Amino acid sequence: MKRFLTYSLLIAALGLTACTNPDRFGSDSLDAGTNTGTTGGIIPGSANDPASTAYFQQAVGDRVLFEVDQSTLTNQGRTTLDGQASWLLTNTDYQAVIEGHADEQGTRQYNLALGARRANAAQEYLISKGVPASRLKVVSYGKERPIEICSNEACYAKNRRAVTVLAGGLTS
Repeated sequence: MKRFLTYSLLIAALGLTACTNPDRFGSDSLDAGTNTGTTGGIIPGSANDPASTAYFQQAVGDRVLFEVDQSTLTNQGRTTLDGQASWLLTNTDYQAVIEGHADEQGTRQYNLALGARRANAAQEYLISKGVPASRLKVVSYGKERPIEICSNEACYAKNRRAVTVLAGGLTS
């Protein structure tokens, strides 16, 4: 029994040391740009590719939040939309649908109208920054598509939003 325990510990120790060698598969296995079809460490379509939708969502920001019963853009919302406008002007092969949303308070009709006003506010701002109106569409979901479901202000705040959803992209 003592010999079995000794061998088990020895095998476990050898296994762990084998796992600690970062170069165990060769030095060129995942080097950026080496035989992977990438350049400069940028993986096409990933969040570090400035022309990707993942980059748009994570680095630029795809949503603008609003105050209670408001469709007026906040300073933070304008900053996010400035980034969106710049990205859309650089990446002209994309179109965008701006979705307007509301929290669960109020009637369905009221929230559909409020969501439409929020989406229109975002669209008008993007147009004012030079994005062609032909590349932008709006839709309101009102309170029908919440991202948080609960009855407190923290959830309501996340649901009062306009989200820019990209369509199109690289066609090659």
